[in-house]
Amino acid sequence: MDLREALQEASFGERIAEQEVNELAEYFVETDQWRRLYAGDVDVVYGPKGSGKSALYSLLVTKQQELFDRGILIVPAENPSGAPAFQDVAEDPPTSETEFVGLWKVYFLGLVATVLKEWGVETDDAKRVYNTLLEAGLFEAKTSLRSRLHATRNYVRQVARAESVEGGLLLDPGTGMPVGITGKITLGQPQPELRAAGIVSIDELLESANEALKTLDFSVWLILDRLDVAFVTQEELEQNALRALFKVYLDLQALDRIAVKIFLRTDIWRSITESGFREASHITRALTISWERQSLLNLVMRRTLRNSEICDYYGIDAAQVLASVPEQESLLKLMFPEQVDLGRNPQTFDWMVSRTQDGSTKTAPRELIHLMSSLRESQLKRFEVGHDPPPAKQLFDRPAFKDALKAVSATRLTTTLYAEYPDLKLHVEQLEGEKTQQTPHTLGAIWEVAPEEARRVAEQLVDVGFFERRGAKQNPAYWVPFLYRDALSMIQGEAK
Repeated sequence: MDLREALQEASFGERIAEQEVNELAEYFVETDQWRRLYAGDVDVVYGPKGSGKSALYSLLVTKQQELFDRGILIVPAENPSGAPAFQDVAEDPPTSETEFVGLWKVYFLGLVATVLKEWGVETDDAKRVYNTLLEAGLFEAKTSLRSRLHATRNYVRQVARAESVEGGLLLDPGTGMPVGITGKITLGQPQPELRAAGIVSIDELLESANEALKTLDFSVWLILDRLDVAFVTQEELEQNALRALFKVYLDLQALDRIAVKIFLRTDIWRSITESGFREASHITRALTISWERQSLLNLVMRRTLRNSEICDYYGIDAAQVLASVPEQESLLKLMFPEQVDLGRNPQTFDWMVSRTQDGSTKTAPRELIHLMSSLRESQLKRFEVGHDPPPAKQLFDRPAFKDALKAVSATRLTTTLYAEYPDLKLHVEQLEGEKTQQTPHTLGAIWEVAPEEARRVAEQLVDVGFFERRGAKQNPAYWVPFLYRDALSMIQGEAK
């Protein structure tokens, strides 16, 4: 097989984990971070966008049978793809923290109750949960997550408003039911006379569900991803929802059979804590995804060697190469030219890593995967217009790397930065054709604002990874990483 045929048949995978769930297990290397998550030692996974949070989430889902053998049932609490289950909640959200906390708890209880029912658990604790949810209209069989959330939000809203009247619920003397609501679940602890009438708190029902799971001898992991999509463009709502979620997470730690596993972007977590969140110090079962050069190299190797055509082209055994770091480095030298930019510049793989970093100086796997896929497309286009193959059995010519980076840069700018931070789009667009290093004064001139205002906006752009802040604190410079330069046709150098 020649190179052109090998590249035509090859694939380096999808940038988005949800689009390659079936292939992830083949790409994945069992890092210490994954082992801790899989063992149940980690509940909260933080990571930048594109760092692999959704890949870990998807792998948990694909490992359901193995986890089942360990007595663990995986229950996704958000749709892994398509429209978010929380979309209706975002459009008509709870109006108080108490209501949001109640929403999460009642929603989680419904998910656990469904598991118990599916497994035929009919203990007194389980029946108490079923009957109470049925009475509240919250236990419809085979309902979607979105429909379940819709019903939960409406019920919790009724209860929260009823409980706010004169400090507690009022009973209808004729029916014994709380006035204004259809069920007997309260968000707080009911008063003695209400308890005597059969009113029960959501916390008590969660404890009953926990006891029922002990009878089943299983634990339930409620896993949550894509929360940034659920509450997109609504920062205050997102913060309220997630503060409530983490408070519920801490409350549920008292239960030994129900666990919440949360996958969250680091920038969203930072925005929650920066605006004040006392409970943050109690969230200790957490990890932040990190990628070093060797792990990024292994990622590229795994995606490359999954292609039998490339293995045949080089006459190598994939398992043997993946088992040896020196052999991976040797294959790297065969695949790529020594340098993309000649002279005192990094070798090719380090060039790839540095060119896909954002302002945090971190490379996300998503951009590196995109670069590999774009390299394949660029090299095939070169063949189509009549270029000779690269020398010495390399996979890619030096010019293909420059073309591929332009594609990655454009995608990152438009589908990530502009899509997620539309309020910053105009400021970024105005930097088109400008120098790559700016100061508050030069930015002020470009944006036609005072230096103090330019610095405020520049710091926002640091937070979202567009700028890297350099220099002294009192006299900062703002440097645009290579990842964004091509898309904006920026010029290397310092603005004056």
